[in-house]
Formats: sequence, structure tokens, C-alpha cells
Amino acid sequence: MSIDRALVDAALAAVTDPNTGRPFSAAKGVRNVTIDGTTVRAEVVLGYPAKTRHESLRALVEGELRKVPGVERAEVAISQSIVAHAVQRGVKLLPNVKNIVAVASGKGGVGKSTTAVNLALALASEGASVGLLDADIYGPSIPTMLGIHDRPDSPDGQSMNPLEGYGVQANSIGFLVEQDNPMVWRGPMVTSALEQLLRQTNWRELDYLIVDMPPGTGDIQLTLAQRVPVTGAVIVTTPQDIALIDAKKGLKMFEKVGVPILGIVENMSIHICSNCGHAEHIFGAGGAERMAGDYGVELLGSLPLDIAIREQADSGRPTVVAEPDGRVAETYREIARKVAIHIAERARDMTSKFPSIVVQNT
Repeated sequence: MSIDRALVDAALAAVTDPNTGRPFSAAKGVRNVTIDGTTVRAEVVLGYPAKTRHESLRALVEGELRKVPGVERAEVAISQSIVAHAVQRGVKLLPNVKNIVAVASGKGGVGKSTTAVNLALALASEGASVGLLDADIYGPSIPTMLGIHDRPDSPDGQSMNPLEGYGVQANSIGFLVEQDNPMVWRGPMVTSALEQLLRQTNWRELDYLIVDMPPGTGDIQLTLAQRVPVTGAVIVTTPQDIALIDAKKGLKMFEKVGVPILGIVENMSIHICSNCGHAEHIFGAGGAERMAGDYGVELLGSLPLDIAIREQADSGRPTVVAEPDGRVAETYREIARKVAIHIAERARDMTSKFPSIVVQNT
């Protein structure tokens, strides 16, 4: 019995990606479909990193193909291809960096840096090439959280090679100064330092560069939003009303400068007593969800108020690497996939496709 190619194509077109809720074919992810006797082979290319889900996705697609009359064997290869996406109008992409994600908060103490580090590690664990830039010049915490205490090398006296922790490339002002040395700088010096860290680091072919922003909406945030090619921003908050007020200001700032909001992460959403198991919303409940609804963005995920998250970050082994099979690490990976999917759904950067136009007087 010969296999009807139309039925194969229809079966593939009907398979829904459980991570996006849309057919794989909608993103032109189904490629190289061939029929060899009673065997069907196909490739599914994801636009986002999801290495830990490849096996389940392969089984899903193969199962649908085996339902086609005449198909006795289905072989599906799952891969992923991350491309550069559009940024603010008039801002050029950085060399070797496809997508920049700003992790921001309106105020300090909401777990923004912990979120940024675990987001970067989660994307890396899903198979992406990831960098992490510590833009908090006054209070750099990335060196401690990644357990890196070296100084970056400079091959030419003009640029720096990033340091690496758990497979993530990283740079921070904290690598260049003593830990207890305060950065007593005015705004222009801080923004200059940020641009040097960003542009004079020899990043190696990054799919994503996660930028851990300082809290607030001041000079550094404005510089990054206006002069750095940001693909999107993630807003971090807690359920507390005071934190939400400031988080809304940060969200609106990015909207005003044309940087899309990829979603909101809520930290310290619930505390579960380690002794009796009693669950309590210490900082309030549902605040980030209401904020997401008010502004039409997604609540990417909620993290508990858990002493282990703090202890792991302080010890230089964040949750995603300290307990990779734990519930909190899986939550970070889910947040990372959602961020990457939102980016994949955005318009691609096409500037490299356009010719350079030079006007000369003759």
C-alpha cells in the first residue's frame, strides 16, 4: 500500500506544539519530509531552545505520522535554530549577539538578579548559547552568583574576553574592581562603563544576551533602552503593592522607548513553612497576575519565597544548576521557554538582508 503524501502533510500540519499552542507548520518548522516505502521521515526545527523537550516532541510527531494509512515507521529529527529579531528603530544589532533581553525591576530587593542568572542558565540548559551582562554598576552581584572570582583577559588592550560559569559567558564591573570597592560615579561615568562592558566584550556567537539591569528608571535604563539593541524586556516584581507600583513604572518606560515587554515574573509569591507545611502569601496574592492583565502581557511564572533559592545564589550555584531536577528549576526553565517563544514570534531582523546605500556627490 503506497502512502498518500497529502495525508502525511495533513497529519504534520495538524500536530500542535504543546509549548506554543500552535501547529509546528505555522512557524514553517516542518522540513525535508520524505517517504521511503512504508517509512516517513521529517525534520522539525524549533525557533526557540527546548533541548529537554526534544524527546517528547519527537514522540508526539512520530505518533501522529504512524496514524497515517500505510505508515509502519516514522523517523522525526528535532532541532532548534535561533535567529536575530527586530529591535528598536534605528539601533543596530551587536556583532555576534542575536537577541538581547533586559531583566528589570522598578525597585531593589525583588529578586531581579536571581531571576536573571537562573533565566540565563535555564536557556543554556535548553541548548542555547547564552551570555549574561551585569549592568548593575553600583551593586554587581553576578560574580558571586556564578561563583566567578577571576578577571577577564584582554587580547589587545582594547577589548575583554568574557568569563564563563556553568556554560554561560559573563561580564560584570564586579570582575574588574575589588568586592568592597564602591563605585562612586556620576551618571555619565556609569552609562559609559555600561556601554564599554557591552560593546568591548568579545561575546562568542550568542543566541541570547541577558542583561541584569539595576533597579529603577534612571540613566542606565534610559541608555540601554535608547542605544542598545534590546529585543525585549522581562519585568520582575513581588506581589507587594509597593513593588508593583514601581514595576509598572519600569514597564511603561520600556513601552515608551519601543522595547516590547516579554512578560512578568513574580518572586516571593508564596511561602511554605519548612516545619509545618503551612502556605502563606506573605507579600500579598495575585498582584503580578492583575498587573499582567492590566497591561496585556503574560505572567511568565511565579517563584516561591524559598530559603534554598537565596542560599544557592549566594553560594555561587544558582537553583537551575544546584537542583536541576527540582520544581523551582523547572519553573525557571518554563519561564525561559516562554521568553524565547515570545521572541521567536516577533519579526525577524532583516537589516543584514538590505544593501548598504552610499550617497556621494559627483
